[in-house]
Amino acid sequence: MADTAFTSSPSSPSPHTALCPTTTPHPSPPTPAASVPLLPHHKLIAFTVGRDLVVAVRDSSIRSPHLRDQALRAAQSAALNCAEGAGRVSRADKARVFAIARAECVEAAAAVEIAALCGEASAAAAAEVARLADRLVSLLTGLVR
Repeated sequence: MADTAFTSSPSSPSPHTALCPTTTPHPSPPTPAASVPLLPHHKLIAFTVGRDLVVAVRDSSIRSPHLRDQALRAAQSAALNCAEGAGRVSRADKARVFAIARAECVEAAAAVEIAALCGEASAAAAAEVARLADRLVSLLTGLVR
């Protein structure tokens, strides 16, 4: 498995530091995400890109109900399969689930592309989805090998 698809969360400066320059920075307020346990898929860059893909597909505002549903379901499946693969233990099991995620990603991108070709979505939205899908396919290809 390519370890380039995993990341550790870097410590970032408090947002208050830039807004309130003082000699002692204010502590960051607790966020709901801070109390959520770090699960295996949270360390996976592919999952983050998969989430971005879901948002991009949703924001593409496909007018055709059928294509919109198909694109959104495929994008959601790609992200969820990234999470599932991260939670699997055996290498073969991980590879199988990541391969499914890769195929779902391609299907989501194709649905938005077809919607744009039919005038049901903008070319700009299709280009953004294609950019994210290309990134996710690259990450998942490394995880399948």
